[in-house]
Amino acid sequence: MKLLHVDSSINGSNSVSKKLTKDIVTHWLADHPGTEVEYLDLAADTPNHFSRDAMGFRLPPSTDALTDAQIQENAVSEALVTQFLAADVIVIGAPLYNFSIPSQLKSWIDRLAQSGRTFKYGANGVEGLAKGKAVIAALSRGGIYSTTEAGQAMEHQESYLKTIFGFFGITDVRVVRAEGTDMGADSRAQALATADECIKVVATKEFDPTAAEAAA
Repeated sequence: MKLLHVDSSINGSNSVSKKLTKDIVTHWLADHPGTEVEYLDLAADTPNHFSRDAMGFRLPPSTDALTDAQIQENAVSEALVTQFLAADVIVIGAPLYNFSIPSQLKSWIDRLAQSGRTFKYGANGVEGLAKGKAVIAALSRGGIYSTTEAGQAMEHQESYLKTIFGFFGITDVRVVRAEGTDMGADSRAQALATADECIKVVATKEFDPTAAEAAA
């Protein structure tokens, strides 16, 4: 089994989401020994934001039709989508920045969203092609958004991640939330304690790629 560990926080060792993903991976390895882990820190190694040059993968396969910039950007996209598709489990650290995910994480997802690789359109509409995987999203939030309709309407972090990975055909999306981390010491401690209990559940939940693919 292969696990892709992805962080996107810009806060280094002070990051709550990075602590959560580290704990998730530790629990996963304890419950699934032998899992091969690959790490990607998008804050340190950020793909260029999606651009016209990065659209090269949508052009005919002959590199004769591409500019040098398109060839370079296409190589980045190919490496990232290949890495993603090779993983059985993807653990993603996603802090809430201005009601959404970090632009670094969005840049990565933009490289994964390739017609014919992670999804396709057919007679019956869209079909996700990245079936049989599990995504564990570790979400950190300075405020509390999950407990009210107004808060839920404001966040475009959890809702977006569930939507995009569902679009890719992934039905097993597990969420760990640490909310209220900037609302005082007591609130932060409670948020981390709640997240820790959730991690123990999601990281030890049975994962069956065959069942996940059938569900998709």
